[in-house]
Amino acid sequence: MTAPAADGTVGALLCDLDGVLRHWDAGLAPRLERAYGLAPGAFHGTAFRAERLLPAVTGTVTDEAWREAVAEDFAPACGSLARARALVAEWTDTPATVDLEVRELLAAVRRRVPVVLVTNATSRLDADLASLGLTGVADAVVNSSREGVAKPDAGIYRVAAGRAGVPAGRCLFVDDTPGHVRAAAALGMTAHHHRDNASLRRVLAPLLTA
Repeated sequence: MTAPAADGTVGALLCDLDGVLRHWDAGLAPRLERAYGLAPGAFHGTAFRAERLLPAVTGTVTDEAWREAVAEDFAPACGSLARARALVAEWTDTPATVDLEVRELLAAVRRRVPVVLVTNATSRLDADLASLGLTGVADAVVNSSREGVAKPDAGIYRVAAGRAGVPAGRCLFVDDTPGHVRAAAALGMTAHHHRDNASLRRVLAPLLTA
């Protein structure tokens, strides 16, 4: 974690979504690979490779278009486009889970300072948040696909600080991706690499006291 703001105060919490508050089934990709005859690692290597994912998380293409393109990529290995679409549908329909402890921490922090979710996400983010009961979990949500810029680009951090209404130097940024954390620190934010809830609670402790 980088040093706190010079005056010792944090004016806003900027928090990642995936890997912090929302979690996906880590066993899904290996199960899909076995079920559809794909090589180990093929799922993430195809669906989340930069040239396929970046247009979706910067709003160049919709979530639906991204998933259809992924199905087309999988078609040769799956044996047909129909079978590849079935794989993508199974992936799409698998729900995420919410870390209830983190949700409670965010609610407590919101009583002291603004909380802004900052996430590299597609056009379906609003629907996903609603399905998980997370629509009102933060004061604002910065969705990369709406902003046209994704972490670790400095632009999205500046947007988030603006939504929070505080300078970057008074923001506490939490993310599970080291590169995203480094980018926040480079802008003068207090930056925490999320690994577990115990360390997150310690970082947030000054914002949890009355």
